[in-house]
Amino acid sequence: MNSELQPLPDLLVEPVVRAALAEDLGRAGDVTAALIDADVRLKAEFAARQPGRIAGLVCVRLALAALDPAATLEILVGDGQDAEPGRPIARVDANARALLSAERTALNLLGRLSGVATLTRAYVQAVAGTGAMIVDTRKTTPGLRALEKYAVRCGGGVNHRFGLDDAILIKDNHVAATGGVAEALTRAKAIAGHLTPIEVEVDGLDQLEQALPFAPNVIMLDNFSLGDLVRAVAMTGGRVRLEASGGVTLDTVRAIAETGVDAISVGALTHSAPVLDIGLDA
Repeated sequence: MNSELQPLPDLLVEPVVRAALAEDLGRAGDVTAALIDADVRLKAEFAARQPGRIAGLVCVRLALAALDPAATLEILVGDGQDAEPGRPIARVDANARALLSAERTALNLLGRLSGVATLTRAYVQAVAGTGAMIVDTRKTTPGLRALEKYAVRCGGGVNHRFGLDDAILIKDNHVAATGGVAEALTRAKAIAGHLTPIEVEVDGLDQLEQALPFAPNVIMLDNFSLGDLVRAVAMTGGRVRLEASGGVTLDTVRAIAETGVDAISVGALTHSAPVLDIGLDA
């Protein structure tokens, strides 16, 4: 594992892995595994079939341990590190029945999370040298948020809020429901605890001008043109952190970063990342 990454506690990951195993094992367990003698052990390797950034090996370890507590897993390419096609990521020695029953759950989670990490790495590399951070969103797979946001960190990205209780984030519908940017921020300032950050989304320079006197922690510039992003950075003058959002792609992210914004939020990191092709070979 990359030494700079804080690993996820097993306590958070194990329920996800066990639920996935239970879904796959169904009502009768793995009836195909019964073809194999109960005491047979199997050695195998997990290997990427395409280049990518690895994330989620804890899921592999916990899936194996759930079915064979004596299984051993030797990690060769850790979370946050890059895999090359055909080279092993990890080697496993386990009871054959257990390994083959856990295989799909382990690969599903490892491939999904490594795909998120790989896409995040591409965005981070695209803005290298600009000073802009690539951040994720709450557009995550239900039940997998902690894991997918961990995968974003493995790819070099930064996490936005984890849930509705992390921060006050005033979106366009909140603005509409409260009567305007100024009124929404007035109410936010009144209820925010001393450790509760406030972010407000604005959809034009006029709303940005309304928000600035309230000095929120972050102002989200939603679907701004490049020209308006440049103007927003100049208007703000470093007084408030600026986050660009809306329709960001790998083709557009560099130009957005070069406007001088502090962060760029990308929902695609978690809702559109292709799975990294990883296999298990005995």
